[in-house]
Amino acid sequence: MRFGIYVYQVNDLVTSIQPKINAMFGYDRAKKSFDDYYVNVSDVAQTNQYTNIFEGKNVVVIHGESMMTNAIGLQFNGVDVTPTLNRLSKEGMYFSNFYSEVSVGTSSDSELTYNTSLMPTKSGTAFVSYSDRVFNSTPKYFNDKGYYTFSMHANNADFWNRRNMHANLGYQRFYAKADFKVEPENTIGLGLSDKEFFKQSIKKLNTINKKNENWYGLFIMLSNHTPFSDVEKYGEFDVSLKETVTHEDGTVEEVVYPYMENTKLGNYFKSLHYADQALGEFITMLDENGLLEDTVFVLYGDHDARLPKADYRRLYNYDKENDSVLDESDPNYVIFDSYQYELGRKVPFIIWTKDMAGSELNMEITDVMGMIDVQPTLGNMFGFYNKYALGHDIFNIRGSNIVVFPNGNWVSDKVYYNSQKGEYLSLTPEAISEEYIKNCTEYTNNLLDVSNNIIVFDLLNEDKYKESVE
Repeated sequence: MRFGIYVYQVNDLVTSIQPKINAMFGYDRAKKSFDDYYVNVSDVAQTNQYTNIFEGKNVVVIHGESMMTNAIGLQFNGVDVTPTLNRLSKEGMYFSNFYSEVSVGTSSDSELTYNTSLMPTKSGTAFVSYSDRVFNSTPKYFNDKGYYTFSMHANNADFWNRRNMHANLGYQRFYAKADFKVEPENTIGLGLSDKEFFKQSIKKLNTINKKNENWYGLFIMLSNHTPFSDVEKYGEFDVSLKETVTHEDGTVEEVVYPYMENTKLGNYFKSLHYADQALGEFITMLDENGLLEDTVFVLYGDHDARLPKADYRRLYNYDKENDSVLDESDPNYVIFDSYQYELGRKVPFIIWTKDMAGSELNMEITDVMGMIDVQPTLGNMFGFYNKYALGHDIFNIRGSNIVVFPNGNWVSDKVYYNSQKGEYLSLTPEAISEEYIKNCTEYTNNLLDVSNNIIVFDLLNEDKYKESVE
């Protein structure tokens, strides 16, 4: 739509062949950089109080399409937007300062980073351009531990090249659109509704559970996908503002202000409320079928919903009398600039079991954390270790973690840094030194380079390395 069909096709051709050209040059330099980066990385995992706590348990992983943290705890007229996420965050291990670190590959980038602890590539999309590379992925580690691993997603198997990439990541079976009954009346947005997806998935999972002592499954949600326009299918969820007014004559009237109705953000909340309901129903079905026993439930939001800043300003600064946004000079005006927008792109990451509430594992972890840190954190809990993970077990690095973004920006517990502008926002009353900014920026650039080289030059492929030496 932006460039026209001919310009787009030329650009697509260049984008397609660029990965092959990139991989033809610079292997020796990339390999040296790789060796230098990992020379001091231990071959043995560092342990902590959470080491092996979930070893041997089954795993349900939820890939929450466009789920964002800012909706957790949010209400309209006393009704929760996300009652299920609210419950899970209160009963489980809730990582409330978590970012997804995606690039142009969006959902596929989040899958890559979640599964491998590597960043998206600088050009192309790993799922499409580099699907033949060797990855030290989470499903492979569970395969090594005797688990049956699978993924389920009711979209076309070739979307984001998942058919090939899921096999390469080690999933033993990918249940895609052809494995589900998709009819017009049970579709929302891009395809099968989440409620119907989970309803059909539970039957498949029951069969898997009967045949396998241990299993690890990824369930990719779909309904809460932009453009959030199937409003009539989301069910009733009002995002207006209602007030009860008592007049001087004693009569009572309910006044309704439009508030977030007919905005993209308002429609997003309606969509997310539906997806949250579907998730709640899935958990109920899991419990009713005995599938929550000895099972760990892991949920991550794949990326933010990329909604207009203007809608957020309306959300936080609604002027009900004029059905508009408060003037910036108003003392009640809440500033929502580009930094608040970037910091507000957090997505949920929750680890939950049905008996976790009230236990020592029931906690909120506020340390800044990225998707790249998930594999090392889960690996410690389930008993596997990837030396070449670029993230960290969050419990080994508390207070000093840095979340790196593909565009070179980064965030720590102290600073959000914008590499394009060379500016930063301090998140602490402590003084921020130039040395701190310099060191964190160098760390960011180095990590992005090493990650990109690992994928582009297939540096985890031992056979390829042996061939180059010979």
